[in-house]
Amino acid sequence: MLTQQVLLAFALTLVAGLATGLGGVVAVLRRSPGTGFLAGSLGFSAGVMLYVSFVEILPEGRAELGEAFGQSRGSWLATGVFFAGIAVIAVIDKLVPEAINPHEPGSTEQKRRQAMMMKAGAMTAVALAIHNFPEGFATFTAALANPSVAIPVVVAIAIHNIPEGIAVAVPVRDATGSRAKGLLWATVSGIAEPAGAAVGFLFLMPVMGPAALGVSFAAVAGIMVYICLDELLPTAVKTGKHHVAIYGLIAGMGVMALSLELLG
Repeated sequence: MLTQQVLLAFALTLVAGLATGLGGVVAVLRRSPGTGFLAGSLGFSAGVMLYVSFVEILPEGRAELGEAFGQSRGSWLATGVFFAGIAVIAVIDKLVPEAINPHEPGSTEQKRRQAMMMKAGAMTAVALAIHNFPEGFATFTAALANPSVAIPVVVAIAIHNIPEGIAVAVPVRDATGSRAKGLLWATVSGIAEPAGAAVGFLFLMPVMGPAALGVSFAAVAGIMVYICLDELLPTAVKTGKHHVAIYGLIAGMGVMALSLELLG
């Protein structure tokens, strides 16, 4: 009986994670995306990530750290870790070799744009995978405790993950010209959810506490905000369709707000 519960919990977590790949499918269906579609999609991606960072992930980090260290100290620590996450990803950005860093001179405008898009997609995929890892652990735990309650939660998380897949697939497809690569990167970022469930079940469940979760959430929020402001939005604006990018940003925030309300 316990084995069946564990398998069901993993299956539900896998469904939630693979919804990111569904977002990748949505992103690559359009045969030849123009600048308007690209600007709107990148703005949408930034809206998703900014909203979820400030409304869900950072408050989660603050709550976990508040539980571990008290509300006042936890809040200050969460704020510090948030900006530390920004600092870490900014340093990583500076350490990228000039040959592939789109901010550096020495390459054609087209190559710089492709490098910027690939970098945006890769960084988005990594940030979302890190975010999805503890989310997968949490989903697995809920499903293991009560599958009937976990099913609507999994559905809501799946809806929540679709725009995240779009956020990864659009820049990767534009940079490489390959639908398959865009879809692959989006799907791989979603696989972090069942991976988080597996690792959590095998190793972390006995030792994972509020402090570790809080630091992880706050740092990921900072990383995602940096990616939006340094990669996604500037790239969207450079298409020349800055109003479309803003409309996409608002739409992304709206979709993520709806998915979080469903989660609640």
